[in-house]
Amino acid sequence: MKPVALLSLLVLLLALPARANTPPEDIPIYAVSLVGSPYRLGGTSPGTGLDCSGFVGHVFRQTTGIMLPRDSRAISEAARPLAQTELLPGDLVFFNTLNRAFSHVGIYLGDDRFVHAASSRSGSVMVSNLNDRYWRERYDGARRVTPPDNDPSADMVPD
Repeated sequence: MKPVALLSLLVLLLALPARANTPPEDIPIYAVSLVGSPYRLGGTSPGTGLDCSGFVGHVFRQTTGIMLPRDSRAISEAARPLAQTELLPGDLVFFNTLNRAFSHVGIYLGDDRFVHAASSRSGSVMVSNLNDRYWRERYDGARRVTPPDNDPSADMVPD
């Protein structure tokens, strides 16, 4: 992604109004700051590489303190379902990329864009568009991460 487009996206995210029960605005801002970080299957660190669930888990841990489950399917089960029309920056979007539901996850940015650790083929964290044919055909739904009892330090990893 070009630096000018990245800067424009950050300005847009900073201008969004805060609302109750919505994802914190620092989620998408921090997520976009990781664009270009390397992809690594099983990775959980921007320095050594991230896969999709490792990326989402890292962003939520750093911005909210919430510990998400380690795989995309479990993340989808731990978060609250949303209609696509309810999506806000910081919500999660899920895809069927491996012939199984909820096998890929990214963080919604607004304007039908999302950031994700795509695959070993793309090689890095990147921004994609929900309307691109590949993602549109594989879209599985959206979820919002809400801390249990509104406690931002609460774990979402099931016991």
